[in-house]
Amino acid sequence: MDPPDWTDLTVTLSRDFIIPSNRDIGAKIPENFADQRCTYLCGNSLGPLSKRSKTLLQEELDVWGTRAVEGHFAHPYGREWMNIADTVTPLLAELVGASEKEVACMGTLTANLHLMMAEFYKPTAQRFKILCESRAFPSDQYAFASQARLHGYDPNEAIIEMWPREGEFTLRESDIIDLIAKEGSSISLVIFSGVQYYTGQLFPMKAITTAAKAQGCVCGWDLAHAIGNVSMALHDWDVDFAVWCSYKYLNSGPGGIGGLFVHNKWENSLLPQYAGWWGHDPATRFAMPPRFSAIPGAQGFQQSNPSVLATVSLLGSLQIFKEVGMMGPLRNRSLRLTSELEMRLMKSRFYVPINEASAQFLLQDVMDGKADAAEQGQPGFTIITPRDPESRGSQLSLLFLPPNSDVMDRVFNALSAMGVVGDERRPDVIRLTPAALYNTLGDCERAASCLEEAFEGLTKASL
Repeated sequence: MDPPDWTDLTVTLSRDFIIPSNRDIGAKIPENFADQRCTYLCGNSLGPLSKRSKTLLQEELDVWGTRAVEGHFAHPYGREWMNIADTVTPLLAELVGASEKEVACMGTLTANLHLMMAEFYKPTAQRFKILCESRAFPSDQYAFASQARLHGYDPNEAIIEMWPREGEFTLRESDIIDLIAKEGSSISLVIFSGVQYYTGQLFPMKAITTAAKAQGCVCGWDLAHAIGNVSMALHDWDVDFAVWCSYKYLNSGPGGIGGLFVHNKWENSLLPQYAGWWGHDPATRFAMPPRFSAIPGAQGFQQSNPSVLATVSLLGSLQIFKEVGMMGPLRNRSLRLTSELEMRLMKSRFYVPINEASAQFLLQDVMDGKADAAEQGQPGFTIITPRDPESRGSQLSLLFLPPNSDVMDRVFNALSAMGVVGDERRPDVIRLTPAALYNTLGDCERAASCLEEAFEGLTKASL
């Protein structure tokens, strides 16, 4: 029997989100299906537009046109622009498991990461290293390296990138904990992704944070692929800081506003190094005093007034999160959707189990970049995202075989032509993500069916 929230959420997704049609995305399908919604499984990259966000954006444009500067102080919908972040802060705090004072809606992910590292990365001669996962999102890697150089360290010596074991694609919890215990006295900052963007692995955030703190390390998190995707309790886990974007699972729109978390234990010991007027006490902000008086907590790190349009676009989606019960029911629905997609994909005759000896050989070649075209076999795929539902979010990452061939590109193009939207990560991965707010079991069924059809087309073409 369906859980009681299933039907309600299914109604919500059809009511509240605008999914592009097959015609919109240029799918090459029969005309009678052209105006049906496409199979959108790319919310891990960009969430779709909610109808609520579209309405709120139009309202703010109207206020801009009719009130101009007065919209900061007198707003027909009660959303005065000078306090616009207050509309989303409580909802963001609930999503990450924090108090409102521990959360700020501001900036963008990498800018916020630099701000947090300026506060928390305090290397010494004995403790200067940064521990992260290998293949972290490139912008994070660039930030880590630049912060190390800023402090006079060679990134090759200061950054420990943790790689999976040979023949594996994800990190084992025990290996992470063991490495922290072994290297902890030299590590200043432990910072992982909550959910790894490439593999879809959900890291054990509580366990890693606990292990890092036991060694005297600061522990931060990049939650770009975690917020709105999995349940979190940052305050209770004693996380020092976290940063995120909002245009993926939070559906705020391309380039949407970011956010950050700072544990309240730091409230009286940190003074923002890069202060701005929006982090100043709002009671005297518009008196323009010459000396900075920080808002206690995370909001003291604000620099400039947030974009109203970006904030209300986020608000429209967050209101839907709240109406459906936030991450409890959404996580349950996500687990079912991703398991359904996984089950259907594994039934494919082109699926290669990751633990088979032949697959292990191919996977090792992929990791080492040594695949020889002369040794390539028949087209196929495996799933490199963990099988354990508690060790992943919504996303499944499909690795296409033979490695370093054109199979992934051909399958991706075929899926697009059939109206299935995922995203590719070269050279051999396609990410498919059934998001709990708007995807359905039917989307999972159609994606798996289209993948099978794409492979059938490949094999026929090679005959």
